[in-house]
Amino acid sequence: MNAALMQGKKVLIVGIANDNSIAYGAARKLREQGAELCITYLNDKARRFVEPLAEELAAELLLPLDVTQPGQLEALFDEIEQRWGVLHGLVHSIAFCPLEDLHAPLSECSRDGFLTAMDVSCYSFIEMARLSKPLMTEGGSLINYSYLGSAIATGDYNIMGVAKAGLEAATRYLARDLGPAGIRVNCISPGTIQTRAAGGIKNFDAMLEHNASMACDGKLPTIDEVGNASLYYLSELSNGVTGTIHYVDHGVCIAG
Repeated sequence: MNAALMQGKKVLIVGIANDNSIAYGAARKLREQGAELCITYLNDKARRFVEPLAEELAAELLLPLDVTQPGQLEALFDEIEQRWGVLHGLVHSIAFCPLEDLHAPLSECSRDGFLTAMDVSCYSFIEMARLSKPLMTEGGSLINYSYLGSAIATGDYNIMGVAKAGLEAATRYLARDLGPAGIRVNCISPGTIQTRAAGGIKNFDAMLEHNASMACDGKLPTIDEVGNASLYYLSELSNGVTGTIHYVDHGVCIAG
């Protein structure tokens, strides 16, 4: 592989929490191929876990971002414009729902829980796409992460399945909207991976065991495998590919 596949490309990574994060797997692969990175952290408490990883990845920018706080997203993109003036890629890897709503059957999800899940997990990507467009003057690529629970009712994914279905639909419409500007938009749907965020899903250990049994090769995906797919979508290797949902789950999505 070309050792400079992402040389000179500036990429925003949103969603690294620790070294088990899917976004970290993506950032590591992108950095290996020469990308210049801007990494965000949720708040001061999270910064102490993210900052050492940003240093390891030689990230040029480390900035705060809580998409639920008015003005923070705009401030992030303003800083990127001032420091870089251009953006080539975006990795969106954030999702959230209050635990009481996540653990409840969908029929018992509260309105506030629904709105929070959709806001953080879906609408934030739409906002980032809008703010990225003026900076992607040389073209670009946006990716997000979903899960099979968006397409079928599986496990205890509940309201997050609805939010991820919205995210996948947004991917298709944004691909159509931004295509004329030379911006591609794609979604990666990893299988079950033991991340901090996944710890909030009820009976997640049972999901891991079940999905390993359903996989074509009996294996679960890794953040490095998802990182490889992310590199593909953010690099010129995927020129001509947009609006897709790409599964990295060792075949669980095709199992009956």
